[in-house]
Amino acid sequence: MTSHRDFIDNMPKTELHLHIEGSLEPELMFTLAKRNNISLPYGSVEEVRAAYQFTELQDFLDIYYQGMSVLITEQDFHDLTWAYLERIKADNVMHTEIFFDPQGHTERGIAFDTVVSGITRALAEGEQKLGITSRLILCFLRHLSEEAAFETLKDALRHKDKIIGVGLDSSELGHPPSKFERVFRAAREEGFLLVAHAGEEGPPEYVIEALDLLQVDRLDHGNRSLEDEALTRRLADMQIALTVCPLSNHKLAGVKDMRKHPIKTMLEKGLKATVNSDDPAYFGGYMNDNYHAIDEALGLTRDQIITLARNGIDASFTSEAEKQSMHARLAAYLAG
Repeated sequence: MTSHRDFIDNMPKTELHLHIEGSLEPELMFTLAKRNNISLPYGSVEEVRAAYQFTELQDFLDIYYQGMSVLITEQDFHDLTWAYLERIKADNVMHTEIFFDPQGHTERGIAFDTVVSGITRALAEGEQKLGITSRLILCFLRHLSEEAAFETLKDALRHKDKIIGVGLDSSELGHPPSKFERVFRAAREEGFLLVAHAGEEGPPEYVIEALDLLQVDRLDHGNRSLEDEALTRRLADMQIALTVCPLSNHKLAGVKDMRKHPIKTMLEKGLKATVNSDDPAYFGGYMNDNYHAIDEALGLTRDQIITLARNGIDASFTSEAEKQSMHARLAAYLAG
């Protein structure tokens, strides 16, 4: 089996499924805790890393929300985002679309504007200093109420120039997309693009709801769609992008053996799959690590790797001119 390690490392790529709070590395967590005089239940960076051994989504979410507690000031959100951008520069990521969870902060008394200002200041610097373009997507926490989502949408309206879309994340089981049908309709009417996590833990029916009721422009995860043949054909026909997160799937035991990860099957069935890192600080890998994991476990062909990269460009929430520019960069690399 041929490894495509160097080819992957140097290939220009995009990331479309990244929770910025999930890029909080233990070292930065300690730095921010000290800065803000917050006591953590861990004595060292090593203890935090040891705590990152979870086996299901809820275990992860518990520690994820705990980690958020160190994010207080605009500068904290800037530093978090800047650290992520510097890290993905090393992976040759040219464009990123990041999620943020405002309710995880406003519930703690942090102003919505503080969160957005810190993140967007870093994103602007990322484009200027690192050449990484970006878009920002707000996610509603699905374990909270529809009413809370409407409140958050109202906050977002002040920042329509900075936020391109809304999504849906957190605990999937028991919180189907239909719970948020009305708030997604309102967001669509305000001009936001729409995405939603579906079919990670939840059944194929959740994917169908995301398509029919939420009318999403892109589907986050979508792995379990393959359990339904009609749905799989529909996704292939629609060419709606799936933002797949291999190491996340493995770490949370949605996929117990990486050799059985569905992304290669998705490509073979004509689905528009993309590769992403989800919460890289917690799941042990950024973009290149995710590509390597599936390449080595599934024996991807060079053409399949290129298809994944091209899909990421096509599925991005950017202008046609920006997509053409990214395709040109990828083509130049392939011709190199």
